[in-house]
Amino acid sequence: MAREQFQTLTEPMYYILLALTEECCGVDIMEKVREISGGRVTVGPGTLYAMLSKFEATGIIRRTAEEGRKKSYIITSHGRKMLREEYDRLKRMIQDGDAVKGR
Repeated sequence: MAREQFQTLTEPMYYILLALTEECCGVDIMEKVREISGGRVTVGPGTLYAMLSKFEATGIIRRTAEEGRKKSYIITSHGRKMLREEYDRLKRMIQDGDAVKGR
């Protein structure tokens, strides 16, 4: 199951999946990651295309179009579930940190 391979997501993985909540191609994904993160996270082509390949192979995303070298993708329902689980995990970590800081 893909969740085991991606037990937790790196920051770039998380932002790539957030970007893919709307269909887009590689160049658009890189721009959306920068935009969503306020410029804090950037993803280069090597990292992006390696992740897209792994995500596609495990059913986290699917290819929606291909015109020459330009390929577009979107997150699958399985990927959305995984993204939500990661969001919930990160939120719990923040809550735990807040609880400790508030002692």
